[in-house]
Amino acid sequence: MASRGPRGAAAAGTTIRASDMEKLSLEQLRSLKEQSDLEVNLLQDSLTKIRTAAARLENATAALHDLSLRPRGKKLLVPLTASLYVPGKLDDAEKVLVDVGTGYFIEKTMVEGKDYCERKLSLLKSNHDELTEMTTKKKHMADEVGLLLQAKLRQASTST
Repeated sequence: MASRGPRGAAAAGTTIRASDMEKLSLEQLRSLKEQSDLEVNLLQDSLTKIRTAAARLENATAALHDLSLRPRGKKLLVPLTASLYVPGKLDDAEKVLVDVGTGYFIEKTMVEGKDYCERKLSLLKSNHDELTEMTTKKKHMADEVGLLLQAKLRQASTST
């Protein structure tokens, strides 16, 4: 099995030691810096999406709680889109439709709906914590590569 060089190791997602980075050429360092910055940006985008999804689930949990407190026959506005609401009447607050993704809905009891939201929130928070840790490590590596690249560029400009 062929061994990977420092650049191949970075592409595989492993960390590179500072001593290995110092052996890289300017072009390899530039490439590694670009790749690291791209990975950090992708991870930060993923974190933003997770935060957005978590906020939506928290809103859904609050809506379920509010709905469970309303009496049968209560008049309310039913959202058809984000900006279009129609008047309606609450028929049964014990059954809710849960959006499980890609346009699929499952009928659940109020308790099951709340439990579903809580489990999803827990999963998102766990994923958020893992991604935050990974993003911090990648950002640190990108910063190290950037500093080394700047040092090598200064060294190259003073030697010519």
